[in-house]
Amino acid sequence: MHYNFKKQLRSFGYAWKGIRCCVGREQNLSFHLIVTVCVVAAGFVLGITPGEWTAIVICIGVVIAAELFNTAIERLVDLVSPQRHPLAGQVKDIAAGAVLVCALAAIVVGLIIFVPYLTRFFL
Repeated sequence: MHYNFKKQLRSFGYAWKGIRCCVGREQNLSFHLIVTVCVVAAGFVLGITPGEWTAIVICIGVVIAAELFNTAIERLVDLVSPQRHPLAGQVKDIAAGAVLVCALAAIVVGLIIFVPYLTRFFL
């Protein structure tokens, strides 16, 4: 068995295509991306540590991935259940709830990291 580099590149292309089809079209993803820019800017301005950057990058990745999964689940549910169905609604709500859990955890991590810097900066 040999490694197929062209096939791997095509896979990355499909992944980028999937991301691009959501950016600018999904309101919640756009919100998360705007918050990402603000958090990264704050990290540079406040000079957070490499360990803190690691936590921030992981949180950003988890929240954006959760939002992409949520979008994929919503579209799949719409495809297989075009009419309103209580179970389809529950699936969408559960997926949205997963994004909310990730976002709330990211907020807590952000507060743990940034509040000490901000208190020193403003006090």
